[in-house]
Amino acid sequence: AASYLLPLPRPSCFVSRLLPSDIIMPTTSKMTGAVALAAGVGACSMAVSPSAYVAPAPQVDARMRTLVAAGHHPGATASFAAPAAAATILAGGAAAAAAVAGARKPRRSQAKVVALPRASGIARQARGGEEDTRVCIPLEELRNTDVEKVGGKSASLGEMISQLAEVGVPVPGGFSTTSFAYKEFLDKGGINAFINDTLADESIYTDVNKLMAVGKKVRDKIMDTPFQTEFETELKAQWLRVSGGSETFTFAVRSSATAEDLPDASFAGQQETYLNVMGYEDMKKKVHLVFASLFTDRAISYRHDRGFEHQKVQLCATCQKMVRSETGSAGVVFSLDTESGFQNVVFVTSAWGLGETVVGGTVNPDEWYVFKPTLAEGKDAILARTMGSKMVKMTYKAGGGTGLVDTSVAEQTAWSASDKDVTDLAVMAVKIEKHYGRPMDIEWARDGDDGKIYIVQARPETVASQKKVGFIEDYKMLEKGKDIVATGRAVGKRIGSGKVNLLKSIDEMSKFEKGQVLVADMTDPDWEPIMKKASAIITNRGGRTCHAAIIARELGIPAIVGCGDATEKLAAGQEVTVSCCEGDTGNIYNGLLKFERTEQDLGVLPKVAMKIMMNVGNPESAFTFGQLPNDGIGLARLEFVINNAIGVHPKALLNYDILDAATKALIDPKMKGYGSPKEFYIQKITEGVATLAASVYPKRIIVRLSDFKSNEYKSLIGGEKYEPDEENPMIGFRGCGRYTDPFFTECFEMELDAIKKVRGAMGMTNVEIMIPFVRTLEMARDVMLILEKNGL
Repeated sequence: AASYLLPLPRPSCFVSRLLPSDIIMPTTSKMTGAVALAAGVGACSMAVSPSAYVAPAPQVDARMRTLVAAGHHPGATASFAAPAAAATILAGGAAAAAAVAGARKPRRSQAKVVALPRASGIARQARGGEEDTRVCIPLEELRNTDVEKVGGKSASLGEMISQLAEVGVPVPGGFSTTSFAYKEFLDKGGINAFINDTLADESIYTDVNKLMAVGKKVRDKIMDTPFQTEFETELKAQWLRVSGGSETFTFAVRSSATAEDLPDASFAGQQETYLNVMGYEDMKKKVHLVFASLFTDRAISYRHDRGFEHQKVQLCATCQKMVRSETGSAGVVFSLDTESGFQNVVFVTSAWGLGETVVGGTVNPDEWYVFKPTLAEGKDAILARTMGSKMVKMTYKAGGGTGLVDTSVAEQTAWSASDKDVTDLAVMAVKIEKHYGRPMDIEWARDGDDGKIYIVQARPETVASQKKVGFIEDYKMLEKGKDIVATGRAVGKRIGSGKVNLLKSIDEMSKFEKGQVLVADMTDPDWEPIMKKASAIITNRGGRTCHAAIIARELGIPAIVGCGDATEKLAAGQEVTVSCCEGDTGNIYNGLLKFERTEQDLGVLPKVAMKIMMNVGNPESAFTFGQLPNDGIGLARLEFVINNAIGVHPKALLNYDILDAATKALIDPKMKGYGSPKEFYIQKITEGVATLAASVYPKRIIVRLSDFKSNEYKSLIGGEKYEPDEENPMIGFRGCGRYTDPFFTECFEMELDAIKKVRGAMGMTNVEIMIPFVRTLEMARDVMLILEKNGL
């Protein structure tokens, strides 16, 4: 590993003030004492030069690097403004280092001594360090280590542009304003003292009305203060560089704070984002608004609740080339399951148009799960898919800005991303996760013009990945409510209860009381000041990857999103129980039902002399159970998948064309997104079995094929037409005897098609099958012939 030297103090005092922290080497450094000494000669020689530095290579502007030893670095300039004598001394010291290093056989790579000229954007500090005083920096010059310079979002984008573009992770370019520029703006504008005094009043954090008044006061002060001339000059220069001076070139202007995108605090949606920004004047205005958005009510509250000091957080503006997804689609990808923390899957969401509808929670998006181990093997790795309603999409407005429009029926009933798109996104997510070394929350967009997918943001996932390993928190309903008022997508695995407070807009926040159940059409991060007071959150719109869902997880509050009609079915003051612990579907029960919460630290469990396998039927709970100590799944009943994910008699699907209109009307909404009734049945079984198999892969899973009794089959849609009335269905037409009967063989073969796909195209050979209710050897032989005929 290369070793780097930090700038040293002036010659008159450097001997006595040289500290261990002044020399930074990787712990894996193989640099010998002699090499370090020789490199030190070169470094100490630098102290006589007023204009040159020895600097850590990753933090140096590539345009200003001169590699004195071991040749020129690509992109470095061959000359700098230092006096010739100083350059000679530097070169001599570096040569000495190179000579000693060359005398020994290199272990990995030579130490590199880098000369950095003094430039207008660099100011020398008291202990020999440097401060970057540039007010704007191109994204391609940034790295993830530059968070203090440009904030988390800009630093991460720069990291991906420079490090991941060559491995197939495309990121649009642009530039970022800097924290130095922000501090200069606040200091020279006299805003800092005003902000500190205004936010010192602790009462604003418990009084929503006070918080709103104070937030507006601070934002107005920022907006009333003009930018400095030097900042505007550089902002326009960067706009010209990226846009070529075109007034129709579009930017996305996003906030990038120096305290955001942290592993334990996402700051998701706390500051503002502006899309379809055209022309320099519009960009300048949006950058100003972004600066002011550090003091949105939600951001002030979020920082205070998480212990961040307001004055220590700076805000930068990420100005990035806009991806034309208004005619394509966009969404969010997590490189793990957001609810269970299961890390072997990639969770993809998508909707038509600009991605703000997904992250903002204004649509119920399409969802997919992709399995990482078989993705790496090139198999068909999409485990499961759920179609969202996608009722609206965000598009460009003429002349700039964005607006919402209704989607067409065709768009609502079609997948907003293809299987190839989803697979490509999963591959990118795995690469990003591998590079950062942690689960990631990623935003993406597909350009409607060129059809390509771009990554527009990546930050650490902040909730599921932070859960303590071996620690189980479990919520369980002690009363089974029969009166389910509404359902939606569950966020978090918890339960909450209380009285409904139905809010129509954010203006009604002051009416909300601690412990109530917040019910609204949708919530966004603006609602954060009261979200933390809620016992549960329910919305008509939104998906499990929207900002509000992320904040709810961070707060540890159960939320059910995308209900569609919760504001119509629930009444103010109504007592309800909100359960998110029963799978992907969240249930809202009438009344205050009993439930329990338990905690258990598994610690280190002893080995036992037998294999302990699990009984798991519900694919929606599989990722949670799969993280328990286990030796696989010993019994997975297919009836659970058929009953819950399909709900239609297989004969009714095979005979769909001759069904009556009323029965078709019940079946059609379930089949949205699938090519035919038969494909729907096979694919849903495939998804259920594959999800169960993935949860314990590569350990065994034994899948018992369908064993519905006739009365249970009759309860499925269309079942009345096909099932007999039996006195004792327990010993009647079921299991193996049903499979081999000509009446049902075609239905059974659809199950086998699904199993064959899971084991074959999807590569999950850990799946085995059990044939139930085999009454005679003759039945066993008959069913084996059917299995053989169908490739199993």
